[in-house]
Amino acid sequence: MTSKGKTRRMMSVGLIGAALALTLAAPARAGETPTAAAGWQLTPTGTDARFRGLAAVDRSTAWAAGSRGTVLRTTDGGRSWRNVSPAGAGDLEFRDVEAFDARRAVVLAIGEGEASRVLRTEDGGVTWTESFRNTDPRAFYDCMTFFDRRHGLAMSDPVDGKYRILATRDGGRSWQVLPSAGMPDALPGEAGFAASGQCLVSSGPRDVWLATGGGAAARVLHSADRGLTWTATTTPIPAGDPARGVFGLAFRDRAHGIAVGGDYRKDQPSPRAGAVTDDAGRTWRPAATPPPAYRSGVAWLPHGKAAALAVGPTGTDLTTDGGRTWRTVDTGSYDTVDCTADGSCWASGEKGRVARLVTKDKD
Repeated sequence: MTSKGKTRRMMSVGLIGAALALTLAAPARAGETPTAAAGWQLTPTGTDARFRGLAAVDRSTAWAAGSRGTVLRTTDGGRSWRNVSPAGAGDLEFRDVEAFDARRAVVLAIGEGEASRVLRTEDGGVTWTESFRNTDPRAFYDCMTFFDRRHGLAMSDPVDGKYRILATRDGGRSWQVLPSAGMPDALPGEAGFAASGQCLVSSGPRDVWLATGGGAAARVLHSADRGLTWTATTTPIPAGDPARGVFGLAFRDRAHGIAVGGDYRKDQPSPRAGAVTDDAGRTWRPAATPPPAYRSGVAWLPHGKAAALAVGPTGTDLTTDGGRTWRTVDTGSYDTVDCTADGSCWASGEKGRVARLVTKDKD
């Protein structure tokens, strides 16, 4: 079979084929689509905000949340974006967004004290309601996740030596701080990274994982009861510095997960920037061939058990063996990535960049 024939065969299997087709391409220059039949296609957002928050709903609908209180929504696959930013939010830094459909979404603003807030919309961003404002100057909320349309959590950096967990049972309309008795002590200097909206992730109805860095070790904390009790495990991703640790997590089920991270400083190397688990995070193994640089976001491709994408400011990497080995397939800058059950992947980052993974014979 010719190389061209192989490419066509791979494209025929949809999104998985699109991701695998990326392995046939030489790395592109920053912001360009690889020369093979698949790659990231930038969409016209009309802004230069940095989007570290991304929620892909399906092929047509996605939300992006970022700097200067900016929230965008598309319902036509990225061909156009509507600015649905909350009124008066220009001073807020949105770092996470969780969307249930084209009308309902929840965004998290980060920062010390009252800068940490949660807002919710039920009309596609026409109006927003503030459902939580942090009044504790010691708290700094980083990430948010939802188990379903009603139950969700948000996490703050340690307060009184333990991570603080905020919970909702009504889709983000109201929030309560959970008891800290079941939370292990934080390490000195340890915190979460609000880099991609993926320092707190869930899989299934009850399991949730929290990523850390900055302390002597980069750890992942796991709860199997929606945040009431937690266990902590050290990962092989280096830490020992405020700029190092685990930045992003993705679980394709309650057992199999990938962690990515490194050192976010441009002049510092990021060895061992990837790790994998197959026991719900009780143990973590280093990637045999890790991403070559700091990566902040990671997502499993749908309908498969072995393929995933990791992104960061220097590129996108693909694994086809569950996170054990990675290959760079694009050199454009992205902070986070998200894939949907109906077969689409999206990425977002600096300078208003939001892209979709496309093939020439689709989209």
